Amino acid sequence: MCRRLVVPALAGLLLMEALTACTYLSSDGPARATVETGAVIKSERRAPVGFVQLDLSAAAVNAANAQTHALTPLMARVLSGSQSRHGSIGVGDVVNITIFEASAGGLFIASEGGAARGGNFVAIPPQQVEASGSITVPYAGQVAAAGRTPQQVARDITERLKQRAVEPQVVVSIGDRRSGSVSVLGDVNQPTRVDIDPGGLRLLEAITRGGGPRSAPYETVVTLKRGNRTTQTLLSSVVKIPDQNPYLAPGDIVFLTKEPRFYLTLGATPAPGSLGGLNNRRFTFENDTMSLAEAAAKSGGLDPNRADPGAVFLYRLESRRALEEMGVDLTGYAGNEIPTIYTCDFGRSDAFFVSSEFLMRSRDIIFVAEAPAVGLQRFTASLSGLTSNASAVAATRSY
Repeated sequence: MCRRLVVPALAGLLLMEALTACTYLSSDGPARATVETGAVIKSERRAPVGFVQLDLSAAAVNAANAQTHALTPLMARVLSGSQSRHGSIGVGDVVNITIFEASAGGLFIASEGGAARGGNFVAIPPQQVEASGSITVPYAGQVAAAGRTPQQVARDITERLKQRAVEPQVVVSIGDRRSGSVSVLGDVNQPTRVDIDPGGLRLLEAITRGGGPRSAPYETVVTLKRGNRTTQTLLSSVVKIPDQNPYLAPGDIVFLTKEPRFYLTLGATPAPGSLGGLNNRRFTFENDTMSLAEAAAKSGGLDPNRADPGAVFLYRLESRRALEEMGVDLTGYAGNEIPTIYTCDFGRSDAFFVSSEFLMRSRDIIFVAEAPAVGLQRFTASLSGLTSNASAVAATRSY
């Protein structure tokens, strides 16, 4: 009889000792209670952040995706149209001028000079455009060149010489362009200065002359600085969208930066390190766009032993306009970015279609809640281990 009473009592005593001993277990730092009691000044607990909770419906997907596309940086929003070709002459450019006459004996071609030359023309020595923007042509005087095309300068010279030369025709070309250059810097293989061709220079060609990008196009941001204006776009947009590949202007600065877009997964997902030995909580995009279904799959999906498929949440700051298009009443809520939680029930068959259409954004957070029974199972398992050990010890001492 005494033995039957001792075993339960001993088991209970060991259980209490085990629970009490938890206070003395080593840790990485002080407990929360230690920090709070040691504080000289303690702030009040903040109020919960107000947020909007929405089921991931087709209407929500359409409105949210429209905002996602609108957030993609595009140069057309800052630059009004594409820059026209830059074939004009600039200060510092070296200009070549050739003058033709219809026959010998004119202003430039001597009577016996035609046969000796093999042609009725004369080449003016190359000259650099002066700071005033002009060049000097014999018998034509000072001719304005800066800001004009070679064809315009040629017509001007011809008009000035036609009363003195024999049916003159003038050809003007840029021998060495020194005024129209573009700087290509940043995440390129060969940072350089690129001269603008008379036919113009597009953004993508300038990047190519800089050795091309070091990183993938979908994570490379192109910044174009023109004067006091700056605009950005993704390199993938430059490749795919024609108006995102404008002609460049003299003095433009093209700067490439690598800016990977990423999202986080938390909660009942595969444990960190279970996918390829990596700490798989932070994942980068691998294309211009990524859907919620793709993001969940890349992070290993839901943990079948812990996850509640009906409680998959996506956290983000959503625009007021998008929420209003979904029919959400935001009266009394200030600001243009509203904390929003989208709920996707992966227990439904149609959830995979909806999640495949919902586009992710950089810094989105996916949280998968645990199934309600998981906490109870974990608690009962810990109690079972403690009582089993206590019973074993009691049984040993009874002998």
